[in-house]
Amino acid sequence: MPKQSKSQEVRIIGGKWKGRKLRFKSIPDLRPTLGRTRETLFNWLRPDIEGALCLDLFAGSGILGIEALSQGAKHVTFIDRSRQATAGISQALSEVSASADTNTVLCNEAQRFLEQQNSKFDIVFIDPPFTKPELLTSILTQLPNRLSQDGYCYIEAPSRFDLEASLENTQLERIKQTRAGDTQSFLCISQS
Repeated sequence: MPKQSKSQEVRIIGGKWKGRKLRFKSIPDLRPTLGRTRETLFNWLRPDIEGALCLDLFAGSGILGIEALSQGAKHVTFIDRSRQATAGISQALSEVSASADTNTVLCNEAQRFLEQQNSKFDIVFIDPPFTKPELLTSILTQLPNRLSQDGYCYIEAPSRFDLEASLENTQLERIKQTRAGDTQSFLCISQS
């Protein structure tokens, strides 16, 4: 009998697709942001999400970017190095009938994407694999060049990781933070 790949489910917590459940395949290192953490994040972003240009780095299931679209973002660029993950994001966007002009899904390394782009984003979501939080250090030094003036950056990392130290010399200022289980989350604003 062929081995079936397991799938997981995540529910959109707000906006026009509120309550919709999305299924995605289990991929190593893929763990969607918890619903209660997303609810806190989007409460923080509520005044600024409408019409925002967003970037979802290490997109995984794509739930942060899909949530942003559901709550009024103008466009989300999804970046993940896994073809399986980007295919899953495209499928999820199709399931919610997201308009093609509201999203771009690219299979690419986060670092490479930032090096190749000149675009500016209003909000960037960064949630690297939990087993590789050190990826944040180089990403965060490049990020202010990709944020619009007073742009926001949401960062998720294991609690054991010194996220505060990663923000040093980055032109990013932490303005909010929360913890859920073994995960810490920072919302930062660009000072450039």
